Amino acid sequence: MNLPLGFRYSATFAGIRKVMKDDLALIVSDTRATAAAVFTQNRVVAGPVEVARKNVRAARGRMRAILVNAGNANCATKTSERVAIETSRAAAKAIGAKGEEVLPASTGVIGVELDSRLIIDALPALVAGLSADRFEDAARAIMTTDLVMKTAFAQAKGVRIAGMTKGSGMIHPRMATTLAFVTTDAVIAPDVLRTALKRSCERTFNRISVDGDTSTNDTLAVLANGASGVRPRVTAFQDALTEVLESLARQIVKDGEGAKKLITIDIEGATSERAAERIARCIANSPLVKTAIAGSDPNWGRILSAAGNAGIAFDPRRVDIDLQGIAVCRAGLAADFSEQELKAKLDAPECSVNFTIRGRGRGRARFWTCDFTEQYIKINASYRT
Repeated sequence: MNLPLGFRYSATFAGIRKVMKDDLALIVSDTRATAAAVFTQNRVVAGPVEVARKNVRAARGRMRAILVNAGNANCATKTSERVAIETSRAAAKAIGAKGEEVLPASTGVIGVELDSRLIIDALPALVAGLSADRFEDAARAIMTTDLVMKTAFAQAKGVRIAGMTKGSGMIHPRMATTLAFVTTDAVIAPDVLRTALKRSCERTFNRISVDGDTSTNDTLAVLANGASGVRPRVTAFQDALTEVLESLARQIVKDGEGAKKLITIDIEGATSERAAERIARCIANSPLVKTAIAGSDPNWGRILSAAGNAGIAFDPRRVDIDLQGIAVCRAGLAADFSEQELKAKLDAPECSVNFTIRGRGRGRARFWTCDFTEQYIKINASYRT
């Protein structure tokens, strides 16, 4: 684990969770860092998202820290935005920064008031615990229904990039998904960082789905403090950032609530990349497709039907579908395949769906999702209790 220079991390238990487990994390750059972030497009927006947006603008893309709590979404309450403001300002004061230089984020139950004193009173211990080697402590503290910690790392011509994320349910990205925080010691201009984040996000975090629900708290932020003294080539940095975000995005889907299988969907031959992405998303979000794969049922008709609901014009008589590399549909009709052989292949922990439209279309897209099992229902039927 080769972490970026000039960052420190901390985590502590503030009493927000029902169980005694770290529920508050802090990421601090020793100097003001260039910042870029994307947020949920859900019309119901949590207070910390509103405050984070304002702070990034007010600080003109130069931030010092990220303050994250788990166990309470701080959303749909009377004090949501006020709590986010009070806690981010208190954190800023504790590290010697300006109030707008802290980006707040929250995850957990919606509609439950969050007591700001829990976070403020925990700040002395949180700040005292800051250390360059506590990256994983922070990554674990932001988890909710996640079964595993999710981190990823990359290098680009002398600079380091490290990312952490959380997410297992309520995953259907629009601009961003879940909570994800990336640090890098690259020297990079604000406009370049914003563009790089948007491009990487579009092909990674915006290409995953667990259950088709977009969260009220989605936040994906990158801090670049320049501590390496190295200004990488834009393409090299873009590739490394995409590598980190793709790894994190795939980890989210693989750890989807109740999931047993990671599903990779490849679309080819659409009229455009956007058209291919819409077809892939519709297949990924189909409960019928996801339950069929959960049961290792090679029901390719559900895939074709889901694609037809994407609102994209295509001729079904020109569609080929492959499951686990086995042809199941050719020219819109059933192919000759061994159902027993394919069922055995579909029992694997990773499954592939290839959907090709014959013709001259060059649009292609890759999307990741997971299967639906009974465990997903059990987890979400008792989430608050």
